[in-house]
Amino acid sequence: MQTLSSYLPWLIYGIPAAVAFVLYMRSYKARTEVHQELLLESVAAGLTEPPSLHPVVDLGRCIGSGACVKACPEEALGVVDGKAVLVGAAHCIGHGACFPACPVEAIKLVFGTEKRGIDIPVVKPNFESNVPGIFIAGELGGMGLIRKAAEQGKQAMYSMITRKGKPRPGQKDVVIIGAGPAGLGAGLAAIEKKVDYVIIEQEDNLGGSVYHYPRNKIAMTAPVNLPVIGKMQFKEVRKETLLEFWQGVVQKTQLNVKFRTRMEKIEHDPAGGFIVHTAQEALHTRLVLLAIGRRGTPRKLDVPGEEQSKVVYRLIDPAQYRGQHVTVVGGGDSALEAAIALSEEDGTSVTLSYRSEAFSRVKEKNRQRLKEQQDAGRIRVELKSKVRAIHKDHLDFETTSGREQLPNDIIIICAGGILPTALLKDIGISFSTKHGEVEEEES
Repeated sequence: MQTLSSYLPWLIYGIPAAVAFVLYMRSYKARTEVHQELLLESVAAGLTEPPSLHPVVDLGRCIGSGACVKACPEEALGVVDGKAVLVGAAHCIGHGACFPACPVEAIKLVFGTEKRGIDIPVVKPNFESNVPGIFIAGELGGMGLIRKAAEQGKQAMYSMITRKGKPRPGQKDVVIIGAGPAGLGAGLAAIEKKVDYVIIEQEDNLGGSVYHYPRNKIAMTAPVNLPVIGKMQFKEVRKETLLEFWQGVVQKTQLNVKFRTRMEKIEHDPAGGFIVHTAQEALHTRLVLLAIGRRGTPRKLDVPGEEQSKVVYRLIDPAQYRGQHVTVVGGGDSALEAAIALSEEDGTSVTLSYRSEAFSRVKEKNRQRLKEQQDAGRIRVELKSKVRAIHKDHLDFETTSGREQLPNDIIIICAGGILPTALLKDIGISFSTKHGEVEEEES
């Protein structure tokens, strides 16, 4: 006959374990209900196609641990019916943190889907395109992972220096287009090999797509070996730390980067090599490395005054505009989210301008939050409106009520981006369309 003392260990350990299990299951159920709701919202809004590199889950292998959900900086993944699902496909930024986070290797990273293909340039194993002398590395060539993009930039430069020939007077060895991970890796390799190079970057900052990640988000999950610098001393790194590290690399190595210099055209040089045309100058070069991302060049309004520094194309930190007059232009989720975030800063005056008569293909949650802020008087929403000119302290603004001068300190244009696909095709670069082919895995 068992005594009460024999049951004591079960009472001491079993009851707390049972309580913990019940609480966990309640929390798990609540989270899955939220993820189910997000998925239904995305489907209803037609936002089911990811813009770039994204995860595909093997449902037969997935155990629904949720590790990938926690790793995703954009909360694009969720667990529905016990399996990981891309519940916010349109918001996936493709940095691939979900891939190493999965404990059962149920995730693959791909470009394109069955419904929507993505054009990827045809690239040889040495990173040269079908046009002799033009090389491609990083995201444009189908490599969205930061570590491997940097590695590709380095390896592409090593391949380029094996080509016979020397630059003429006034001609560079290599013009590197883009100062993201691939461009930085290539630039450091150029320094290491004493190559005459220059990096041109259309924005005024380093990092490419990484710069546009949300604040304090994990940007990279594995270290990389950089020429001149050596192995990075961290494995998992957040956006701000990575950008600070790269800034230090540029200062230490005196990396030759020309900011706010956008490539407008590449043409063959009759004397040999290429001419890379920018708004500032024509760069003569023997070789070209395209290290641009897939965000493309921001779509502009093409109005007078758009060249001013007060004009930006993505909101990074709402707090930096606290107390100012800010106008957001656009009608997608990024525009609505920017306007909402800005309206939550004390003293900020926010106007949201959209040329159409209604917001379409946006999340219902964003639509509701916008209405709440609008009803509270924190956002002025002007549909069927246009910015006609940008001045130092105001905008020439046209609404259905007529024209006015709108006070303005900052204007944020959220109108998407334009990839230079047509430009690259003009110089003969071939593309193939990817419909969900598996990305190279990160080791």
